[in-house]
Amino acid sequence: MKESRRVVWFILARMIVVSLFLVSTIILRMKGTGPLGVHALEGITKIVVATYGFSIVSLLFLRVTARYDQTVTYFQIIWDILFVTLLILFTGGVTSPFSFLYLLAITSASVLLARREALYTASLCAIIYGAIMDLQYFGRLVDLGLSPVPAQKLGTTYIFYTIFLNIIAFCSTALLTGYLAERARRSETELEQKAIDYDELERLNSTIVSNLNSGLITVTGDGRIRVFNRYAEALTGIGLAEAYDCHLFDVLPGFRVYADVLANVKRGEFEFIAKMGRKLTIGFSSVPLMLKDSDAAGILLNFQDVTQVRRMEESLKKSDRLAAIGELSARIAHEIRNPLAAISGSTQLIAQGGAVSDPDRRLFDIVLRETDRLNGLISDFLAYARPNQPEPRPVDFHSLVAELAALVTSDERFEGVVIDNRVDSTFRPLLDPDQFRQVLWNLMGNAAGAMPDGGTITVEAGQSDEIRGGGQRRITYRISVADTGLGMDEATVARIFEPFFTTKSTGTGLGLATVHRIVEAHGGRIAVESTPGKGTMFVIFLPTPPSSGE
Repeated sequence: MKESRRVVWFILARMIVVSLFLVSTIILRMKGTGPLGVHALEGITKIVVATYGFSIVSLLFLRVTARYDQTVTYFQIIWDILFVTLLILFTGGVTSPFSFLYLLAITSASVLLARREALYTASLCAIIYGAIMDLQYFGRLVDLGLSPVPAQKLGTTYIFYTIFLNIIAFCSTALLTGYLAERARRSETELEQKAIDYDELERLNSTIVSNLNSGLITVTGDGRIRVFNRYAEALTGIGLAEAYDCHLFDVLPGFRVYADVLANVKRGEFEFIAKMGRKLTIGFSSVPLMLKDSDAAGILLNFQDVTQVRRMEESLKKSDRLAAIGELSARIAHEIRNPLAAISGSTQLIAQGGAVSDPDRRLFDIVLRETDRLNGLISDFLAYARPNQPEPRPVDFHSLVAELAALVTSDERFEGVVIDNRVDSTFRPLLDPDQFRQVLWNLMGNAAGAMPDGGTITVEAGQSDEIRGGGQRRITYRISVADTGLGMDEATVARIFEPFFTTKSTGTGLGLATVHRIVEAHGGRIAVESTPGKGTMFVIFLPTPPSSGE
């Protein structure tokens, strides 16, 4: 199509030149024939009109032809040579001033074809022009209106000299224009190849940047964002159009902490609240963007969501710590339980004796009550330290919550507390019903304890998309228990699942620790969100079976 467009422009240029001849012919007709006769003006008019017609037919042919044919170009060159030849014949032959137009035909052959075709064209033009000169000189063109007298007056020396100069001009033009045209075509081809390579490189670069499994941002020297890839959009909830040309610190304020060393951070971290309200931990590194002259043009920042990694690290540390405490405490608990049973049994035997006074009997009752309480505490702790393996099966979770809601009506802790069961009746997760009955009981009990003046406990459950580290998603069971109670501060939330940690005067500190153990045994995790004065929400994420997963 490139050659076709070049031919089209050539035809349009020819039509402009021909139009000039047509205008000059009309002017001569209006003012008289001048040095040209009527026959010459009529001939010029005819070849101009014929050239218009040939040009229009050529344009129509190129428009309707899907594939470019070089034959069309050869016809254009031949027509130009014919046009110039007829023009010379109609304007005096040897005395015609239009022999230079052959140079245009030769140049056209160089541009449209190649140097070889230009030399062929120059040779043809030289032969035709020389033939016109010779034939006119010997009177062979009298029938065409060309008298031999002007040529004979000029003499043979002049005729041969004119032919020689024109041949030199034609060949020189062919060589020069052919060389320049080939250079131009070679440069054009190289430029196009470089443009193609640049486009491919740009597409490859865009594809790599867009599909990186990490965030990539580039900023100018004054901190304006220029590149903001797809991962960055998904992680922050901010689109490229919104982030472009904004200051980095306005889009991701956490980078402000590293403002003084932002161009060369090996490893940094900061907290970020995404648009969806998720609190993320962002890990990043940065390098300066350098120009050819080694001047910094900006900064390249590579970052990832390490929230899940940090959460797993904390969970692993906590699990290791709890496991060590659990094993040690379990051994101690066993050692305590044996003498405790001996104390309880001996006390009961003494209390049953007839010689025990009423004050002593009351003391024995206190001892028995406290040993029973201590035994219950040890049983709870052993259940936490060495939990049973879960036996998961499909559970009607709505009914399970409803059953617990009915049981707590007789518990004084739930006085003034409303349990809002929002679990869909079709929700049937795969879990151990006995262990999750204990989980819900403990969570509801804690929620009721946090609402001394009454309130609402809301239980919700269903399938949910969990966004994990790296922006990955997975389908999980999501179970939440929320209250409208007193809430907790950050220090309390950080230790809430540690064994024996409690904020209650009568609590053992094992309820939420046991919940944490049961959820982990199911392969899930539990998170807590709490605002002092507004309430607390525990959220449990459990993996779905492979058949219902992604």
